Amino acid sequence: MRPIARYDYEQKILDTIDEHGWFDTHVFDPEESDPTFSYSVGFTETLAAPEFIVFGLEMKLMHNMLWSVFRQIRAGKAVMDGARWDDVLNGFECVSRRVDPSNVVRDYMNSAMWFWGDEAAKGPVPVFQLVWPGAVDGLFPWDEGCSETVRDFQPPLYMPRSMTH
Repeated sequence: MRPIARYDYEQKILDTIDEHGWFDTHVFDPEESDPTFSYSVGFTETLAAPEFIVFGLEMKLMHNMLWSVFRQIRAGKAVMDGARWDDVLNGFECVSRRVDPSNVVRDYMNSAMWFWGDEAAKGPVPVFQLVWPGAVDGLFPWDEGCSETVRDFQPPLYMPRSMTH
């Protein structure tokens, strides 16, 4: 069951999901100490698929990456932990990783959690992290030799929270 919008921004989320199938929430820290990120709201309803979150890139790029994931799922791509995603980031494959439920928190997924509804009845909203490799070496954060910048810009939400914080 869909939530009731109590605020203008909640109504905007619902209207955008009705029009486009999903809503992009972009989060940034004006102090720039934490990496920016974008996440989907509405994949669960429109596609019967998990929501997606991506970190550390320019806002428009992350938005386009989420659009590509949306289109690929709509076209039949299965969402799985470790799945490779082509045509998401020019010249690079990305990998989807299941977000550990301990990291499905308001700091990362506030609007998606609101849209999902009663966690007590349904469990936490299902979320996958779209992870990108380093541009120079093509290594992912879990690969030996991956640059610290690539690691720092992508918190490993696929690891239990006690291991990530």
